[in-house]
Amino acid sequence: MSPEPPAAEGPRRVARVVLLDPDDRILLLHGHEPADPADDWWFTPGGGLEGDETREQAALRELAEETGITEVDLGPVLWRRQCSFPFDGRRWEQDEWYFLARTTTTETAPAGLTELELRSVAGLRWWTSAELSAARETVYPTRLAELLRTLLDEGPPSTPVVLAPEIA
Repeated sequence: MSPEPPAAEGPRRVARVVLLDPDDRILLLHGHEPADPADDWWFTPGGGLEGDETREQAALRELAEETGITEVDLGPVLWRRQCSFPFDGRRWEQDEWYFLARTTTTETAPAGLTELELRSVAGLRWWTSAELSAARETVYPTRLAELLRTLLDEGPPSTPVVLAPEIA
């Protein structure tokens, strides 16, 4: 992960991927606070932009690094979210864009995790919409089960949906 930008630069620019397999299952990573593995949650693959890469380039790079999956059809931006949360001893301020992507590959092989990700990612799992709706675990964004159901029922929105900011 790149260092936190100075306040004048604004929030960290992040690209996330809503990766669906042929059965419309979504791939989520299981993360936790590095110093407290019991403080855990599920989240979509993705991360901060590096250098002058576009959000699309960052989405594909992060997906490959975190899942090993490179055979994807990257679609439109579904959602945008501003979030602020404590993690690994500091506060993160992020401007996240969630891209739709589809793949026929369901086997994962994360090989490009950063040092921080190695200390804070416990694994990956494909979830059905029903499993996600019934989950008692913490999932980010917090409305992901509802957002996924709407996506599967209605297709991608014509313009990205701006989600309510999340502050933890």
